[in-house]
Amino acid sequence: MKLVNHQEIDVTVTAVAPVGSQVDAAGITGFIDQVKHPSWWSPDAPLPQIGDHLHAVVLDDSRTPPRLSALQKDIDIARMLRERE
Repeated sequence: MKLVNHQEIDVTVTAVAPVGSQVDAAGITGFIDQVKHPSWWSPDAPLPQIGDHLHAVVLDDSRTPPRLSALQKDIDIARMLRERE
């Protein structure tokens, strides 16, 4: 399986660093930048922790590892873009 731009996928956080989180997306390693995690924008959202399950969307499948976002606004944009295709 390969992750593709605008694809939605459930992920599990496997590592956390000050700049973001490494995630497992159906056996593929991905990365969620700290600003693409809800905790960056809301004090009510918990900080990412290993083992967290998130729903995410692929933002850039050309990067290694692919970049994802767990922000609802990015998921909504991806849905709109997929509908146009």
